[in-house]
Amino acid sequence: MKAPAPHPASEALTMNRHFVLEAVRVTEQAAIAASHWTGRGDNDAADRAAVEAMRASLNGLPIDGTVVIGEGERDKAPMLYIGERVGTGEGPQVDIALDPLEGTTICAHAGQGALAVMAMAEKGGFLHAPDVYMDKIAVGPGLPEGVVDLDASPQENLRNLALARRQDISDLMVVILDRPRHAELIAKIREAGARIQLIGDGDVAGVIATARPGTGVAMCYGAGGAPEGVLAAAALRCIGGQFQGRLRFENDGQIERARRMGITDPKKKYTLEELAHGDVIFTATGVTGGSMLKGVTPTALGATTETIIMRSATGTVRTIHAEHNFERKPWVTV
Repeated sequence: MKAPAPHPASEALTMNRHFVLEAVRVTEQAAIAASHWTGRGDNDAADRAAVEAMRASLNGLPIDGTVVIGEGERDKAPMLYIGERVGTGEGPQVDIALDPLEGTTICAHAGQGALAVMAMAEKGGFLHAPDVYMDKIAVGPGLPEGVVDLDASPQENLRNLALARRQDISDLMVVILDRPRHAELIAKIREAGARIQLIGDGDVAGVIATARPGTGVAMCYGAGGAPEGVLAAAALRCIGGQFQGRLRFENDGQIERARRMGITDPKKKYTLEELAHGDVIFTATGVTGGSMLKGVTPTALGATTETIIMRSATGTVRTIHAEHNFERKPWVTV
């Protein structure tokens, strides 16, 4: 049988193919480090452990990387801050969006669904979003373009989505962060007849759920962190779907900070491609078990991890189960 022709590849595409497994190792290390603090009630310690492990791993990669979505600005985040350079400095220039521990409270309380998350793209591939809230709406692939819109009412969005999916509104499950700010949105969605899955944290996983088979989630809706919005858009960029986001500013100081980061229109409604474009890879490793991934599980010799890895160039989604032997420290050195 004749072998298929090789996939046409640019230098950036070849770089990303090479770094797919390297990206997995980065989130594996962060997840393992954070897992030592699972259930111990210390949010800061869990987050700090994940940050330190992820930073050490990134600095071992042969890249000239810049953190564009990170733990905050330099004066508020001593490591993995926005603008921090990572990698050896030798290799391709890449932008990195990360959340070493999405769901710090989840981890601290041994809840479900804490993740270590990272996305990499060619330089300029991600919106440099400030650490403010973002209004978000997301649906999965295979739907008419513009089927939902931030400027439409919840009832209109549900009606259009149900029609496109050939379902009744009562069949639709909507994921929303359980926050007081969403009280009115929740009331309108329930009044329209749809169902709601309230989550305590982790709206990156909520957005991904709209595009994954078997989750039953039709839409993710509401306001969450803007950095998490870029990460979620990076995931959908890989596997397909629609996403819109609009930054929410509480004062003039936040608007001015956003302008310094290149945000010229504070009222702009961003599309998926504007949040994440070009060749993107996305990886997430479970810290605590949830609907998307198993958590870090201790073994006699170390631990097991489960990671999802996605790539926009191919649309491939892989789930990687890894067994780590701490006596040989492969999760640190390999």
